[in-house]
Amino acid sequence: MNEAVVQVRGLRTQFGSHVVHDGLDLDLNRGEILGVVGGSGTGKSVLLRAIVGLDAVRAGTIDVLGNRIGTLSGPDRRALEQRWGVMFQDGALFSSLTVRENVEVPLRAVPGLTNAQCRGLAELKIGMAGLPWKANDDMPADLSGGMRKRAGLARALALDPEILFLDEPTAGLDPIGASAFDRLIVTLRNALNLSVFLVTHDLDTLHACCDRVAVLAERRVLTTGTMAQMLDVDDPWVHEYFHGPRARAVTGKD
Repeated sequence: MNEAVVQVRGLRTQFGSHVVHDGLDLDLNRGEILGVVGGSGTGKSVLLRAIVGLDAVRAGTIDVLGNRIGTLSGPDRRALEQRWGVMFQDGALFSSLTVRENVEVPLRAVPGLTNAQCRGLAELKIGMAGLPWKANDDMPADLSGGMRKRAGLARALALDPEILFLDEPTAGLDPIGASAFDRLIVTLRNALNLSVFLVTHDLDTLHACCDRVAVLAERRVLTTGTMAQMLDVDDPWVHEYFHGPRARAVTGKD
């Protein structure tokens, strides 16, 4: 039986009068890479932010690693946050800090770590994210888009998380760079036994990385399943997305 490390039930998110999700249910299972897709405005990033507690919810429950989001505070909340890592779009780096200093930020909050230990761990994570040694001392403005994403990934990995949340990790990358990032995600999942919640619109990423796909539509999760199962879903948007010209180019099927 699959163990759900994230369990969302009856979620409702709303901004003013605009309802984003209503009655949304979703599980992320331990050790899997779950791709979350949907049309523009379906609330993929909002769902990610709600799960990690950055956006308030109007109704429903979110449990992460057995803890109810919204009920924890103080040390308990901080302890849970150390068990996940988040990579936002374009890395979301602090522009005034070097790459190493950016990755050191979450490490500085760990009691007992010396400056030398923080530096060494940050450099290790930067290497794991596939950046060259010289990138340690680079400023974010000096990096390409792909390198900023890898720096953001290194920071997300800083505390050896159990769950990795990735928001559009390959958006804006050229095909070669995106393919390399896809391979890196799978390698890290396998090596570190991560569970990965991956918001994307990239069919190549879905095909290369994801064990399951969740489709957001009509304010909820319309369907979940493998890429092969998506081909049999009787919904106009899902059919066009997974059978359209770009999907055929990825799978090689007519």
